[in-house]
Amino acid sequence: MRNTYNIFAKAVAVIAAVLMMNSCLEKMPGDYIPEEEAMVSLDGAEQIVTGIYTAYMGGGLYSGYLTILPDIQADLVMAVEGNSNTYGEIYQWTFRPTNSEITSVYAGLYKVIGRCNFYLDQVEELRAKLQSDDAIKTLDQYTGEVYCARALAYSELIKCFCEAYDPATAENKLGVVLRSSYFKDEPVKRANLKDSYEFVIKDLDKAMELLENEGNGYDSPYFTEAAARAVRARVALYMKDWNTAIEYATGLINETDHFELSSAAYTVTSDGMNEIDYLWHYDSGYENIWRIGYTQTSYGGALGQVFLNFNNDYTYYYPDYVPAQSALNLYTSNDARNGAYFADLSTGYSHQLTWPLLIKYYGNVSMLSLYIYHVNMPKPLRLAEQYLIRAEAYCNLGNYSAGSADLAALRNSRTLSGSVNVSVNESNWLDAISDERVRELYMEGHRLHDLKRWGRGFERTPQASVQSEGSKLKIEADDPRFVWPIPKHEIEAPGSEIEGNASNRL
Repeated sequence: MRNTYNIFAKAVAVIAAVLMMNSCLEKMPGDYIPEEEAMVSLDGAEQIVTGIYTAYMGGGLYSGYLTILPDIQADLVMAVEGNSNTYGEIYQWTFRPTNSEITSVYAGLYKVIGRCNFYLDQVEELRAKLQSDDAIKTLDQYTGEVYCARALAYSELIKCFCEAYDPATAENKLGVVLRSSYFKDEPVKRANLKDSYEFVIKDLDKAMELLENEGNGYDSPYFTEAAARAVRARVALYMKDWNTAIEYATGLINETDHFELSSAAYTVTSDGMNEIDYLWHYDSGYENIWRIGYTQTSYGGALGQVFLNFNNDYTYYYPDYVPAQSALNLYTSNDARNGAYFADLSTGYSHQLTWPLLIKYYGNVSMLSLYIYHVNMPKPLRLAEQYLIRAEAYCNLGNYSAGSADLAALRNSRTLSGSVNVSVNESNWLDAISDERVRELYMEGHRLHDLKRWGRGFERTPQASVQSEGSKLKIEADDPRFVWPIPKHEIEAPGSEIEGNASNRL
C-alpha cells in the first residue's frame, strides 16, 4: 500500500526538473527527461502518481486559494477593520490578470495536468513490459487515479476561468486549453466550453473503467471509483444535465456500505464530540469520499489563517475576515454546523471586535499539540454535496418532493435534537437550495460558482467593526469578474494563442 501521507518525504526527483515551466503550459528548454530515466518500472510509475497527489497539496489549490477565494469574493464574509489586506483585491473585486492568487490557482491546476500527462504519455509502453498480472492490475489502478486527477483539475479550471454552461451556446463559448500530452507539441489555444467538458467526461469514464468498486471507502487519500463518480455528478450539475447528475449522485448515496452522512446524533469521543464536530476537528468521517491526506510532518497550506490568525501572538485572534451576518442568520442553535463552524472568540484588535469567528479550519487536533495552527485536511469530495447536487437536479426537473426529501435528509443529519421538515415548491426551491449550500459548504469554495451558474448577483450589508471598502459592494449577475481572468503571462507567452476573458479587459 502506498504511503500518500508521507508524500513530501517521498521526493519525486525524477520529474522535478521536467515540470519546471516558463508558463503553466510550456516547458523550458532542457527540461526533458528521457523516458528510460523516468518511468521504466512500477515503482517509477508510483513515484509519478505520488507527485500528482503532492501537487494537489499545494497552497494554491485545496489547502488555500482554490477553496477559500471563491467564498471570500462572494457574500459570505466581511473584511475586518485593521486587517492585513490579505486577498484584498479578491474581496473588493479589483483584481487584475496579474493577481498572484488567481495565477497560483491556474498554475497549480496545470501543474497537476502536466504531471498526469507525463504519466499517461508513457504508461502504455510500461504496461507492455509488465509480465505479472498483479503488476498490470496495480498499474491500471494508478492509471485510473491519474485520469481522475486530470479530470478534476480540468473541471476546476472550467469552473474558475469559464462562463456558466448553457447547452445551447456552449460550442460558441471559450473553454480551457486542453493538453492531452506532455511530450507532444499541441496548440496553446482554448477549446470551446462544450469540448472542454467532454474532455473531462472522457477522462472520468476511463477512470471509472479502470478503478474497481472494491477500492471505495471513506477518508480515502487516493482517487477511487467513487471519487470519479462524485466528480461526474458535479460536472453534470454544472452542465445542467439533471438526469445524469441524479444518476451518479444516487449511486453514491445508495452506497451505504462505504459512505454515509456524518450525524449530529452520534457521539464518537468520551467527551461527547459528535460526528459533525469530529469531521472538522479530526478531518475524518464516513462521508469523506476523497480527502487530501496530511501528517504532522507532511501537510499543505493553512486554510484557517485569515479567519483566525491566532499564531500572530498565540494569545488573541486577529481575523482578516469574519462571517457575514447574512450567512450566520441561516444557522439555528439546533444545527450542529453552527457550533462546528463558528465560535465567539476574543480578538486582539483595538476596536475589540466581538463576533462569531470561523473555526471550521481551526486546525486538525493531531497537529495542534505541535503548534501547527489552522491546518486541516481539505475534503473536496463529500457525500453531503451529493445530496445537494441531487436535490437541485430534482428541483430543476420539477420533482420538488424528491428535492425536499434530500434537503431534509441532509438537514436532519446535522440536527442536534428532534427532526426538521423541509418542503420546497416551484417558487422557493432555488432559495432553499442556495441557503442549504451555504449552511453545508461554507468556505469550501462553491459560493461564487453557484451564483454564477444560477445567474445571481449579491450585495453586502455593513456590520460592526468592518472596513468600509467593500462593505457595501453590490455585484450584478452579469459582472464579468464572476469569471476569473486568464493570467497575463499565459496570454503573452511565446507561441500562445490564448484568448482572455472579459475580466482580462477591465
